Amino acid sequence: MTTLRDFQAEIQQAQSRALAKQPARAAVKDTNADRRSAVSAGGNLPSQSADSAPSSVEEDDILNFLLSGDYESARNSLASLLTRWRGECIFRIGARPPTSTLFSEEPLDNASGWTGMSLAEDHIGKAILGIEKVVVDIGAKMSVLFRTDGSHPRAVLLLRLPPVDIASTPEVRCAVVGNVDSGKSTTLGVLTRGTLDDGRGRARVALFRHKHELETGRTSSVGMEVGSFPVINYLSLPFHQILGFTPSGAPVLPGRADGQEPDTVRHDKLGWEDIAARSAKIISFSDLAGHERYLKTTLYGLTSGAPSCVILMVGGNAGLIGMSKEHLAITLALNVPIIVCITKVDMTPLNVLSETLKQVTKILKSPGCRKMPVFVKSTEIVTELVGVFAQNKICPIFRLSNVTGEGLDYLRTFLNLLPPSEYDGETFAVDHPLEYSITEVWSVPYVGTVVNGILNSGRVKTGDAILFGPDANGHFQSTVIRSMQRKRADVFSAEAGQSVSLALKRVKRVSVRKGMVIVHKSDAPPGATRRFEGQVLILYHNTTMQPNYQAMLHCGAVRQTVRIVSLDHPQGLLRTGDRATVVFEFISHPEFIKVGMKLLFREGKTKASRIYTCNYHSRDTDNNSQGLGVITRLLG
Repeated sequence: MTTLRDFQAEIQQAQSRALAKQPARAAVKDTNADRRSAVSAGGNLPSQSADSAPSSVEEDDILNFLLSGDYESARNSLASLLTRWRGECIFRIGARPPTSTLFSEEPLDNASGWTGMSLAEDHIGKAILGIEKVVVDIGAKMSVLFRTDGSHPRAVLLLRLPPVDIASTPEVRCAVVGNVDSGKSTTLGVLTRGTLDDGRGRARVALFRHKHELETGRTSSVGMEVGSFPVINYLSLPFHQILGFTPSGAPVLPGRADGQEPDTVRHDKLGWEDIAARSAKIISFSDLAGHERYLKTTLYGLTSGAPSCVILMVGGNAGLIGMSKEHLAITLALNVPIIVCITKVDMTPLNVLSETLKQVTKILKSPGCRKMPVFVKSTEIVTELVGVFAQNKICPIFRLSNVTGEGLDYLRTFLNLLPPSEYDGETFAVDHPLEYSITEVWSVPYVGTVVNGILNSGRVKTGDAILFGPDANGHFQSTVIRSMQRKRADVFSAEAGQSVSLALKRVKRVSVRKGMVIVHKSDAPPGATRRFEGQVLILYHNTTMQPNYQAMLHCGAVRQTVRIVSLDHPQGLLRTGDRATVVFEFISHPEFIKVGMKLLFREGKTKASRIYTCNYHSRDTDNNSQGLGVITRLLG
């Protein structure tokens, strides 16, 4: 039987082959002018092959320059590193502990495997002062993330250049999932407002968008925090918040009015322009619904929002139950990095909390997950985890209390150090033709039709002639981009990986829908597909799947019912764990899809379907089915 891990590896290979076959754009002469300016201008220059962290040799060379008084060479080396790392890097001074020992919480003093240059305490201090002097000269900021003395003195610094302008501020897209009452909205409220909760949910009030959410305390919509839907300047929606970090790494939080008590909730709101102007990085959260009746909305948020990571909230008093298992399984199927937050640790009895931690650890280590759980108990663990957890199948676990503040500083630091979403060169290709997925559509007074989405590839600028579609007949219509915005700021161009909003010229609202794409106008418009072939793996089904079986398909921003036309399984039907080549057909209208796109389908007849990949199956599933696959051929 094919395992999920093996099938995901094959999907990754298929996506890489499909991406390599796409025609690349010709080089544009003014590429450097469109990108960020060099370090000397105070910006950060994107690089398609930037390293995730400096090598120990590079760090040792810079330290030797500083300790010998050669500040000019140290300045040039640091400027080169910041340019290559797009304006941000984590710099380590002194010996570096073995990560295996650090993550396992074993004593470090007598551990073997230390790397890096061992320095005395006074040399550590001298190096920090020298780096601070150098980074000021090149227009950057430095902050000390971690420093310790003892048998192995060491320090970890954050070096960061301010963005050139608001439109170029890096963004990290995170999706927040979990069961009902697991503390998703409360945690986001505490993170973005800067004030602890009172234990009765006052911190989450600012995140709700609808009256019934205020009455029930449950999120029912995709609460996209401004950065993921930067059309807010066109359409003013309430209760949208983000988390920004300054060049020095401090969170950008709303102020407190004079005379307010320290524990008073900060109801005043910073405007998007204020946050972006003070931030060198912005974290955009998607607060997804936890109730089972809104699973369709949660699935759409995970597949269309292209999150860099998923934050799974688990109530310490309840454990991994209900929709938390659903969300974990969906995230594993989509192969998105996972971060687990155990909430309510202040009110949970120690024995119950211990059982919850054991349960989470056991599930993460199970054959269906194959994740290595690492409990974050120090800033040093955060700095070592942030660059390796996604590639090495590591799952960071934070223990949080929104009432006492336990663990919140570690989580903020972790978010502050995450690489921006648009820097993922494997997912977003700048040198390929324009492809923009529409995830939201609005009709804005005095502006017209406004769409929001993510650039999957290519570049776009104001005034470009474009095609959008396909419509119900599979045709594309032409229009012109009237204006563009990113993070509430007017911009004139955008690149692959960025989330931007576009105002379309002379287009009716009814002509545009979610799931459409925007491409550059050409003599040969792209084709729409009604039938396609894909390799699928049935994750769970309680009976069998046969031709004419219908399911709801999620493929990027596309969400539509499909039916199975034919399948090549020897038995002529599919059960749980079966793998086959299946021909699908869209029921309603053709869509724009490509070979190599990942697809996820679920039972179309039920309001809440359940997806299980971690060897735990619920007994209350009835008439549910789920599968994972990749598109291998378009049939027209």
